Amino acid sequence: MRRETAYKLAGRKHDQASHHAGSGIFKTREIRFKDFPPGQIEQARRSLAALRGVQVEQGRDELTLVVHYNVLDFTLQLLDEALVGAGFHLERTLLIRLHRALIYYVEDTQVHNLKSPERLIKQSHEVYIQAYAHHPHGDHDDTPIDLREYK
Repeated sequence: MRRETAYKLAGRKHDQASHHAGSGIFKTREIRFKDFPPGQIEQARRSLAALRGVQVEQGRDELTLVVHYNVLDFTLQLLDEALVGAGFHLERTLLIRLHRALIYYVEDTQVHNLKSPERLIKQSHEVYIQAYAHHPHGDHDDTPIDLREYK
């Protein structure tokens, strides 16, 4: 049985509002830059602010920017790659690279899970009940009743 058929038979509805409610899709991340070349943080702030759906503010020190975005529209990896591609220099210490790699993985997994349809876990028996009811079974006999009783 195809997945779409199973979902339809179980009565699952996949509207976007209920599927994403409470899923933590709005992210706040910190991007840390190197101290050279001077003035790159302000230029990066303007570049990120030009993206629709990204809000940027100054971080806790002069080398960081805090970005707010929807994970379905942007990921930290996408933003970092765009900044590096535009010639900005991000901090690359071991701890920050590990932190970024973890965030990349978590956001990628979350986006994958949000874009996949809901799984049938607790109502899986309903699918088979509905399928059985709509499928001709082995105990069905097309012979008219009067001919079945003929001896």
